[in-house]
Amino acid sequence: MTERLNLGRRLAGLALAAGLALGAGTAAAQDAFPRGPVRFIGAFAAGGTSDLITRILAEQLSTQLNERVVVDVRTGGGGVIATQELVRAAPDGQTILLASMGILTITPQMQQVPYNVETDITPVAAVASVYNLLVTGPRSGINSWRDLVERAKDRSRTTTCATVGAGSSQQLSCILFGALTGAPITQVPYRGGAPAIVDIAAGRVDVMFGNMPEFLGQIRDGGLRPLAYGASAASPLMPELPVISQDGLQGFTIPSWFGVVLPGRTPQPIVARWNEELNKALASPEVQRRFAENGLQRMGGSQEDFLRQIATDRQRWGGIIREHNIRAD
Repeated sequence: MTERLNLGRRLAGLALAAGLALGAGTAAAQDAFPRGPVRFIGAFAAGGTSDLITRILAEQLSTQLNERVVVDVRTGGGGVIATQELVRAAPDGQTILLASMGILTITPQMQQVPYNVETDITPVAAVASVYNLLVTGPRSGINSWRDLVERAKDRSRTTTCATVGAGSSQQLSCILFGALTGAPITQVPYRGGAPAIVDIAAGRVDVMFGNMPEFLGQIRDGGLRPLAYGASAASPLMPELPVISQDGLQGFTIPSWFGVVLPGRTPQPIVARWNEELNKALASPEVQRRFAENGLQRMGGSQEDFLRQIATDRQRWGGIIREHNIRAD
């Protein structure tokens, strides 16, 4: 009820702001944008899905806007460090952040964060969703998600799962899998998917639930073995892999998406312009090609669509966090 009320207020505020912005003021704000290089903040380490999406979009937006879009990666705290950077920035449209689902819907419900996710961040548009994939190293001896459960229940050794920080979909996948199966799995946190993959391939960590794009290269080279999907459906890229929720573990479905956000109090004309440019970028043949090659699904849509997505997943994850008593530590 609270999420629906907050969403209603947010949408009403959008309508009011749009009405007040009519006329010369709106035109002037849009004509003046951007006013120099755009800073595009990334929240996770180079080589991961977040970094990949950020760089694909930055290249396309640089062409569209005829202005440099500079990627600035700020890792740490499961996205909290990067979000703080955004919140400190002027609300003038010159600084944007690629926010993960975890940043906007999970982390604020699991720990205290140094900003108000409702008022200090302005969602603009969802840009990409990804399949959640369970992988292991080539010599781990784990050949299915059921093997993972059996291994974890063997108390003679510790079974480990790589994550990318508190509140990430990777962490929630690991915790929810353990809660549903009764398998004790120890988390090993990393600043991004790329360094975690190195340790999984080397056998220093057993498994990881994560975003398909950051696994594809190692899977093709034999450094990682895919075991199953945590998504709601199979991927066209690997249709033979089982979907965990359809293979005996009902309720284990981990969506994962990314969207672009601005600082709070950004004027609505600038928000509208960014939404327009992002949808244009997602429709470009080059972005479509690179997304498809890397297992990314395009999203896009209006700001209102994105706000509804955020509200829906906050409610869903809030329920799961409370039901399973999930904590950031």
